[in-house]
Amino acid sequence: MSEWITLDTHHGPVRAWQALPEGKPRAGLVVVQEIFGANPHIRSVAERFAAEGYAVLAPSFFDLVVGAEADTDALPYTAEGVKDGLERVNTLGMEKALEVVRAAATRLAPYGKVGTVGYCWGGSVALLAAMRLGLPSVSYYGGRNVHYLDETPKAPVIFHFGAQDKSIPPEAVQAHREKLPQMPTYVYPADHAFNRDVGHAYDPDSAALALQRTLDFFTEHLG
Repeated sequence: MSEWITLDTHHGPVRAWQALPEGKPRAGLVVVQEIFGANPHIRSVAERFAAEGYAVLAPSFFDLVVGAEADTDALPYTAEGVKDGLERVNTLGMEKALEVVRAAATRLAPYGKVGTVGYCWGGSVALLAAMRLGLPSVSYYGGRNVHYLDETPKAPVIFHFGAQDKSIPPEAVQAHREKLPQMPTYVYPADHAFNRDVGHAYDPDSAALALQRTLDFFTEHLG
């Protein structure tokens, strides 16, 4: 069962795509979008995790920037879409983004332990959810992660990167290993956004392996 619901946050209402499994959920999971919004791809990611037994919420973070009544979840995968998405995430800021994650995690709490998984900008939000909110998290190619690696994690986190990702250089990936050696950092023979199955960078083998490692991580830390 999938549908839009509304989260109440300190900064205003935020829609979230809710995907629930058949039967009793094993845990809760917050899916954090890329810079393109809670679009059909991100909603399909939420539904994929629901099929694995998780109660999932994928918030539409941009509702706090352009309003919940606007069509905020469908920025195109173009240069203009990238420009607009970057402007929106910079306007939103990480503190408000974390408040949205907190609201989603609170909504999911009745289902048991809660974790997060995020992609691109969402990968850095997921890292901060582990650092500051104590939520076990999986960070896919988080380009802003290096700014936060000196913080002390309150929960475990793992990282997925693409070796061909020109936006995240090898030294940035290595910084994860040096500053958070207790947290696994995986690198795949792929580009940025290798998990997005609607883009040119999609790498099905890397995506499948990263997903299996992600599911194993959540089985260990969420139950």
